[in-house]
Amino acid sequence: MFKTIYNWIDERLDITPMWRDIADHEVPEHVNPAHHFSAFVYCFGGLTFFITIIQILSGMFLTMYYTPDIINAYASVDYLQHKVAFGVIVRGMHHWGASLVIVMMFLHTLRVFFTGSYKAPREMNWVVGMLIFFVMLGLGFTGYLLPWDNKAYFATQVGLQIAEQVPFAGEYIKTILQGGEIVGAETLTRFFAIHVFFLPGVLLALLAGHFIMIRRQGISGPL
Repeated sequence: MFKTIYNWIDERLDITPMWRDIADHEVPEHVNPAHHFSAFVYCFGGLTFFITIIQILSGMFLTMYYTPDIINAYASVDYLQHKVAFGVIVRGMHHWGASLVIVMMFLHTLRVFFTGSYKAPREMNWVVGMLIFFVMLGLGFTGYLLPWDNKAYFATQVGLQIAEQVPFAGEYIKTILQGGEIVGAETLTRFFAIHVFFLPGVLLALLAGHFIMIRRQGISGPL
């Protein structure tokens, strides 16, 4: 049945060449962990992307139950945690995945740096990769407030105070993020919008550019 559906779509959109371009893409010998144990470090980028996909899918599930207002935010998370089937598992995946994706991205960045993969002709991809890193940090920061518990509230206050120390633009950044005189309803709404709409859109655009450059420039050589 799947083959019939695929053939029906392929006759109209001719997707086979695109699929072959992805599936038949050759990987250099030094990137194959089956032959070189040290090549395992080249998998950090792929593992980071895999965790990112999990974050996106689990986040989509969480938004179906989350209510972004100060009256119901904590209650909606509690309901998801204890009443929804597999809710505790999905939220746990999203919660711990937020930390794991930062760790994996840090390891990937170290690999790129120590193997010299940021050098010509891949300088632009290094810049895009660092922008992805900062977007991920932004996603972690904005998502931390959403459960609206004491830990999230006071941690966000500290984060906003740190943002305020940025030269010249610090006060504007804090005002935009906080949305008012205190961390309150407007702050939660803005963090939710940034976390769910703005930053994911930027992330997907940067990832697309990252992968396009990888395909055109190829995987860098061994150390």
